[in-house]
Amino acid sequence: MAQHYDTIILGAGPGGMTAATYASRANMSVLMIDRGIYGGQMNNTAEVENYPGFESILGPELAEKMYASSTKFGAEYAFGSVLHVEAQHDGTWHVVTDMDDYTANTVIVATGAANVKLAVPGEDQYTGRGVSYCAVCDGAFFRGQHVIVVGGGDSAVEEATYLAGLADKVTIVHRRDKLRAQKILQDRAFANEKIDFIWNTEVEEIIGDDKKVTGVRVRNNQTDEVSEIASAGVFIYVGLTPVSEPVQALGITDANGWIHTNDRMETAAPGIFAIGDVRDKELRQITTAVGDAAIAGQNAFSYNENFKMAASEVTE
Repeated sequence: MAQHYDTIILGAGPGGMTAATYASRANMSVLMIDRGIYGGQMNNTAEVENYPGFESILGPELAEKMYASSTKFGAEYAFGSVLHVEAQHDGTWHVVTDMDDYTANTVIVATGAANVKLAVPGEDQYTGRGVSYCAVCDGAFFRGQHVIVVGGGDSAVEEATYLAGLADKVTIVHRRDKLRAQKILQDRAFANEKIDFIWNTEVEEIIGDDKKVTGVRVRNNQTDEVSEIASAGVFIYVGLTPVSEPVQALGITDANGWIHTNDRMETAAPGIFAIGDVRDKELRQITTAVGDAAIAGQNAFSYNENFKMAASEVTE
């Protein structure tokens, strides 16, 4: 028989762990499930300098502190990849993983979003050592240096403009001959003297000295000319994809897989909440995930109390 919880949290990143803290402090039985080590993308961040209360803290260290808080009041943690979530006839939810099955009165989806990668040599090797997917997170480490931004959409151009306020020079490498970003964003980038553009060009390899990034090898897709560009950092913005496959059958995602919620973090499915980067939202940061989680944890408690009360009235 599947073990039952008041709430099951899918994901143990900063949002998932914060939701676990709030829910367990409210005396709910809580299970966090994650396919990797707790902390999520924080574990790939060398230093976090924009989290309140810490001038600077290592990503893995912040993950450890959050995990200690999340389990202090009894929340449990389990490894496993969630395969799917399905409704049961009694109003509870059945959570199926590759390791075990569970049931819960409420589910908080905190599975996050995955950066679309270039899938080129050196990308994985130098992630966190010059390769980044977040200018707000890591841009300050490249003050006065040259960085490359890969992409041509809104995120790439916005982040390039942000980086230009920190770096000495920013080069946008784009595979097409024009940007896809909104015109106002393009105008700002074109007007910035610190931003250069390389068109019709694709990154074929990220190179380094085994410790950090030293540049990229690129190919012009019109002439096939191959060249190298020296750079201290490579910021990749070729898209994000939500990790929402386990709940897509519930009808709570849009056509691209992002989950829509109201301001209580409730989805269209009663008892299912969503927080953090998997939501359709503008800013994806540790702080915003934590804020979402506090709201979801409290509202999951309220839902759970009402659910139990209604169930007891039926049995009386």
